[in-house]
Formats: sequence, structure tokens, C-alpha cells
Amino acid sequence: MLNLSKPQEFNCLASYVLEMVNAVKLEQLKPFFDFLPADPYLAGNYRFRNLSHFQIAGDRLIKLPHRQLFQSKVYNPILGDVVREYPELDDRLVASVDFQKIVWEFFQFCQLCTNFNEVAVHQIRTTASSQQLGNPAPEGIHRDGVELVGIFSVNRTGIEGGETHLYPEKDGRPAFSKILNPGEFLVFRDSQYFHYTSPVKATTSELGVRDVFVLTCPGLFPPESGVGSSDQ
Repeated sequence: MLNLSKPQEFNCLASYVLEMVNAVKLEQLKPFFDFLPADPYLAGNYRFRNLSHFQIAGDRLIKLPHRQLFQSKVYNPILGDVVREYPELDDRLVASVDFQKIVWEFFQFCQLCTNFNEVAVHQIRTTASSQQLGNPAPEGIHRDGVELVGIFSVNRTGIEGGETHLYPEKDGRPAFSKILNPGEFLVFRDSQYFHYTSPVKATTSELGVRDVFVLTCPGLFPPESGVGSSDQ
């Protein structure tokens, strides 16, 4: 389990954290993005996605049974009120030390800021070609409807753009704007910031890719399945 250098400096009400997680070996994670299935809910075949949920019990990371994804139209005007089905993360990825380091790092923030002991991990690849931009956030400036959000950058190859922004007000100026480089981890409180990542453009004739893990605490489930697990 990774230890944050100064976790007490993270103000759960008003702050975001950007850190470089040097302990994670990115080369061990990159191959698991090469065979992600296309997101069937978006046209254009430029986004690819898997999704799994985990519970933290003591020092154990437990993979939970398969669950669907759901957001209301309040948070997602494009795919809101749609029950979405995505494949699970590869078991070999889940078992890898480097993946588990990322989840543990995020969970330390969850412990500081929430009562939930459940984390959802979205594995997402966005591609761009000379004919098509890739849009990491087709819903625009938005919130997810969770407690905490983390974006961990694994790979950027052959692209420009893909700048991530955090907005205290949806129609205001961003408080944070940065392209997340591989190894960087941005964590923020969803109720404090709207967020958005700009489209990516290919810089060569080859396919460009942006690979990230998006982590949320808790997950986002259809209404009949409840809202995740609490440690209370």
C-alpha cells in the first residue's frame, strides 16, 4: 500500500491533489489497454472501456461481483438514465501489483473524505486519427454524482490536447487546467468541482491514444441496486 507524503494537506471540502506516482511501473499496465472493447454507447468507435468494482477490507482488495453503470440526466445529458453494461477488467491486470498501487492510493483519499469502502475503476482508452478527433468527455463540463473522482494517466501517444479542467462553477473559469502526463494522478471532490477533458487530436498519420484509469468513490449503479457499500 502506498503512503501519501502529506495526506493531511488534502482539504476534502475545497482542494484537489495532483501527484506523480513514481512507484507505478506504467510499462506493466500499457498492454492491458490494447484490447479494450469499443464503448457501444458512443458513435464513432473512438472510446474503449472496461469497468470493475472493488471493496477494501483491512489490507485486502476484493473484486466485487459484476455491476452495471448508471447516471441520471442531471449528471450526464448524453447517456443519462441509460443502464450501461461494460466488461470487467482483465483478471491479470487486477492481480498486478502496479494496478493495486493505484487503487490503494485513491482509497487513502476515500478514507479521508468519505464513509465508503468501495471504489469503481473505469479503464478507458480514447483514440484519435487524422480523420477523427477523440472526445474523452462527450457530455461536456460535468459532475459524476459521486464523492471523489481520481484520474490516473497511463499513456499518451501520438496526440495533442486532452487537457483536464476543474471548475468551481460550471460557467466560470477553471481553477485547474493541465494535460495529465503518464504517472500523474489527479484527485478531487466531485461536489466541489465540475470537470472536463478536451478532445485529443492525432499528431501523425498513425492512431493516437490516451489511456487512463478513472476511479470513483463510490460506484454509480442503477437505482434498484443501491449506492455502494459503506463502512458504517
